[in-house]
Amino acid sequence: MPREIRDVVYVDGVRTPFGKAKGQYAETRADDLVIKCIRELLRRNPGLPPERVDEVAIAATTQIGDQGLTIGRTAALLAGLPNTTPGYSIDRMCAGAMTAVTTTAAGIAFGAYDVVVAGGVEHMGRHPMGEGVDPNPRIISEKLVDTSALVMGSTAENLHDRFPSITKERADAFAVSSQERAAKAYANDLIQPDLVPIATRSAELGWGYATTDEPMRPGTTMEDLAKLKTPFRPHGRVTAGNSAGINDGATAALITSAEAAEELGLTPKMKLVSYGFVGVEPEVMGFGPVPATEKALKLAGLTIDDIQAFEVNEAFAVQVLAFLEHYGIADDDPRVNPYGGAIAFGHPLASSGVRLMNQLAKQFEQRPEVRYGLTTMCVGLGMGGTVIWENPNWEGANA
Repeated sequence: MPREIRDVVYVDGVRTPFGKAKGQYAETRADDLVIKCIRELLRRNPGLPPERVDEVAIAATTQIGDQGLTIGRTAALLAGLPNTTPGYSIDRMCAGAMTAVTTTAAGIAFGAYDVVVAGGVEHMGRHPMGEGVDPNPRIISEKLVDTSALVMGSTAENLHDRFPSITKERADAFAVSSQERAAKAYANDLIQPDLVPIATRSAELGWGYATTDEPMRPGTTMEDLAKLKTPFRPHGRVTAGNSAGINDGATAALITSAEAAEELGLTPKMKLVSYGFVGVEPEVMGFGPVPATEKALKLAGLTIDDIQAFEVNEAFAVQVLAFLEHYGIADDDPRVNPYGGAIAFGHPLASSGVRLMNQLAKQFEQRPEVRYGLTTMCVGLGMGGTVIWENPNWEGANA
């Protein structure tokens, strides 16, 4: 019997403060980070009975150790959800949390779920990307991809080659702007409301309390960045300063049907419009957001001119600049990452998709004149993902 496709809404999202690898979470378990996020979602939304959560989908890129063993299920149990709540793990590298959201959202639209928790975790200090993997040698021996495709920094250098107009100076300027915007957002208390403080421990220093993003470097200057080495190529353009770092952190979001949100008295922050994932040449994986956005726009019946709020993951500055150049958007456009991005906050791989969504929700709250926005990111091994959202606060809704 045909089913009616239901509206899906983003009710709430939280994240831990992000840490540096070997930093504030060096002796904190990965699963404890995501468990705290799930508990915080339940605390912040007391109208939601725990037994109404139909699924928990948690992403991790390196599914091993304390972020393995079907972490969606184990985190659900340890967060206090009833043992009737199922859960699973998911992996799309950097777009893990984004895929956890879209996959469960599709289940809501179809009617299989009413309420889900979706997010991601990455403890890169404990589990470096690629730990324990055994890539099939055919990938290289049969020249399916260039060897550079397996080194993310090298793919960023390749993207600079594709876009010679994107100079190191432009990338550095974008990185400085990300740090400045993040510092301003913190000063205006725009980031902190969605952060979950985490108790940390250190055998040497004792107990601590993580309340802020550790990777941020306010006050970064062009002169500072000009001095950094280019580790992926002699005289290259990609540095630690114009890239996201190696980070630890977790995120979780509460996604429901519009009907369930109304029934439970939950206030949606965003409405899902469409999403698209695509593959691109692995050697230039940073270009992935462009065709992914084209796909999502086509599915939504929109054009890029309809989008007035952007959250683009800053895996590398060149990747964001390639997206902006393709669409004729200025490097410093205030609609793009107005509160800073991964260059400042960090990029704990599979968790980052929900950070983007949190910040887009904040843009919607602050800018009721905006109807549509998007979250987009490049993905390792040559992919891109984009989700288009509608602002429930749009002032034209009742016009």
